[in-house]
Amino acid sequence: MDKKQYRTIILVLGALAALGPFAIDMYLPGFPAIAKDLNTDIAHVGLSLTSYFIGIAAGQLIYGPLVDRFGRKKPLIIGLSLFVLAALGCALVPSVEWLIGLRLLLALGGCVGMVASRAMVRDLFPLKDIPNVFSTLMLVMGVAPIIAPTIGGYVTAHLGWQFIFVVLAAIAASVLFAVVKLLPESKGPDTTISLKPQFILRDFANVLKEPTFLTYAISGSLAAAGMFAYISGSPFVFMEHFGLTDTQYGIAFAMNAAGYIIGSQFNRLLLRRNTSKQITLKVGFIQFAAALALVFGSFTGTLTAISTLVLLFTFMFSLGIINPNASALALVPFTKNAGSASAILGSLQMGTGALASALVSVLHNRTMVPMTGVMATLTTLSLLILIVAKRNERKAVAAQLCEV
Repeated sequence: MDKKQYRTIILVLGALAALGPFAIDMYLPGFPAIAKDLNTDIAHVGLSLTSYFIGIAAGQLIYGPLVDRFGRKKPLIIGLSLFVLAALGCALVPSVEWLIGLRLLLALGGCVGMVASRAMVRDLFPLKDIPNVFSTLMLVMGVAPIIAPTIGGYVTAHLGWQFIFVVLAAIAASVLFAVVKLLPESKGPDTTISLKPQFILRDFANVLKEPTFLTYAISGSLAAAGMFAYISGSPFVFMEHFGLTDTQYGIAFAMNAAGYIIGSQFNRLLLRRNTSKQITLKVGFIQFAAALALVFGSFTGTLTAISTLVLLFTFMFSLGIINPNASALALVPFTKNAGSASAILGSLQMGTGALASALVSVLHNRTMVPMTGVMATLTTLSLLILIVAKRNERKAVAAQLCEV
């Protein structure tokens, strides 16, 4: 493809992948206003975030076989249409229960972009270029969490939180138009792929039998789940614990999102002299150190708003490096079932994210400890998996040398 086509595809794929996360970040500054208007509290509004994560996790498992069977574009069109309708419904909810339910539908519509975009990267680009392509995609995707909370805070302050979802519907409609008009079909329908449950489960089982996939899908998902714990707990931490306004919170959130973008682009430099496996393990230690400092500061009460921002920036910077490498390593073994592999990868990421979000809400005790404790636990588990995988790889190499 030429440079113009490459840029167009990256922009559309980035928009598709960013739409789901954008729907998370944009309404976070509206939590206090939503809670007030729906006669509830922030913790209950936080359950609409949890239901969204659940919808994304489950929905990707549905779309994975569909994008392999019917091609990439048809499921995209259906899913994005559902997203538009659910977003408009969220603007009209009479209670928090309705919001929780419609956010689930919103996720089921939006997650198709996450599955299809990863599968199309696997379709369109050589294996050696995939980590770099994912890093480039994250540059496009990274704009979403930077501008989304700022837009959400502005819309909430001037128009009301309901208009957040009207704006989301308009954005999704624009992405749908771009998919129809600008995005090529990277893989046509494949009638050899069955949608019968037993065959779908067989394909999923084959994906899960791949050791490389398991190692990097699970470790990457745990590392990313720390971000979802932060997203779930950050409205309370910054707006109630530290007393930031909704606008200030949007700025703080954007700063941490910038860390994620900077990390993803710094990864492109690291890849010139290091392998994805080397980078993932080394940077995993940095993310672990940041999470450990956060939880220690939470227990001792020594964290300020500034020090919290610095540590969260470091955590997100590290994740920006880890995520593209872990995703690329997990998908490398697959060609025909790239959609199913992408679906399981995304489902694991969002499933652990949903669990992390729910834990932060359930453990809420009006301190920072639930958020930072969950982040530290998940990051520790992620690093341990990478360390064990490295040791097993060394043992396997040593065994081969002994045989020779």
